[in-house]
Amino acid sequence: MSQTSLKQKKKNETGSRYSKDSLEGDKSRKDSEKSVRLTTQMRRAVIPNHSLRCCSMRGHPSCRRCLCAAEGKVLLSPCRTIRIYIHMCLLWEQGRQITMIRGSQELTLPKSDSRGYVVRNQWSRTSRSPSTRPPSAEESRSKNTSLKPKPKHAITVAVSSGALFNMMDSRKIYDEEGLEKYMEYQLTNENVVLTPGPAFRFVKALQHVNCRLRELYPDEQDLFDIVLMTNNHAQVGVRLINSVNHYGLLIDRFCLTGGKSPIGYLKAYLTNLYVSADSDKVLEAIQEGIASATMYEGAKDMSYCDTQLRVVFDGDAVLFCEEPEHSTKDHGLDKCFQHEALADNKPLGQGPLKGFMEDLGRLQKKFYAKDERLCCPIRTYLVTARSAASSGARVLKTLRRWGLEIDEALFLAGAPKGPILAKIRPHLFFDDHMFHIEGAQKYGTTTAHVPYGISQK
Repeated sequence: MSQTSLKQKKKNETGSRYSKDSLEGDKSRKDSEKSVRLTTQMRRAVIPNHSLRCCSMRGHPSCRRCLCAAEGKVLLSPCRTIRIYIHMCLLWEQGRQITMIRGSQELTLPKSDSRGYVVRNQWSRTSRSPSTRPPSAEESRSKNTSLKPKPKHAITVAVSSGALFNMMDSRKIYDEEGLEKYMEYQLTNENVVLTPGPAFRFVKALQHVNCRLRELYPDEQDLFDIVLMTNNHAQVGVRLINSVNHYGLLIDRFCLTGGKSPIGYLKAYLTNLYVSADSDKVLEAIQEGIASATMYEGAKDMSYCDTQLRVVFDGDAVLFCEEPEHSTKDHGLDKCFQHEALADNKPLGQGPLKGFMEDLGRLQKKFYAKDERLCCPIRTYLVTARSAASSGARVLKTLRRWGLEIDEALFLAGAPKGPILAKIRPHLFFDDHMFHIEGAQKYGTTTAHVPYGISQK
């Protein structure tokens, strides 16, 4: 071959190589320009009213063709300008993938390849439809922790283990066989869930109020805080914790005193109300100045309102002082009525449950401020044996002077309270007379005896 032919062949090869490199460079540059152009279009498409927000083809629900094309299926042909529509369909189908960072207005887009297609493993981590999987116990517990109030702002309700759960069987073992057998029984049955006791529905209602408050006030700390008070040993704590978690109760503060009375800790826990199934401990708490009551089980088959906490207060020696009780005992009922009529404008003194009534009223006003008076999850009642004609005005004026709004006031003039309570179906009925407590129990009402005043002597 001549030298001229060799030079011509070498020149052709060099030109071909340069031409190939130039084509590859042009292709890469065009892909880069398309990617930049696509990103710009995507940023514009985030604007709600932009034309690229929806697919331009009518009768094209969810841009199914684009979705199929993005998944590599060939069942349906994609829309025009497929790169944009594939991005848009998947983005609006998976709205979580767009994150607008407030302030900087930075847009986070899914990763795409050089052709503008979404990288599949970016989307494979999410589902196109909302998950129907029920939340696990850990997720539920994590969600509910947002309902925990700070103790210094909370309305603390201390509940004994014997009031929250039915522990009669284990109590019988303690009385008949002693402490060691009792502890052995509890350890053996620590995975056996305890059945609800008289305070169970009351605690559930308190938690419902907390949920409603947080819906209206996300940062609210003025909530009910439940503390489990028990003189059980710490070894029994596992069974109590398992039972609390089983029923989804939000009780995180426990006080297990190992055989000693827990009453001494009530003030340290800033307790607003203490309820127990042990009348001796309740009396001890009353003497310490803590609002307390002994709980008695109502009818297990009675239907209670799940969306409203209902609390009924007696008047004298519960909401009010025991002054009228003394007058009745010393001078008789007629003289007492005359005395009350003369003292019409003189406010009554406060009783042991007045503070708890104030706590309920303070929470009610939070709902009233949001125009939720008719849907308030707290309702209070005054059910008293007083006569409205002789002493009703003094009672209502006293409540007004205290700044309290009672939802319903029922003056029975000595008539039985049981039928009225059966109609109200309260979570708790506070009264200082045992014959009223026993009468209410016959109608299935959950009752709370307040051992205060002259009626206890």
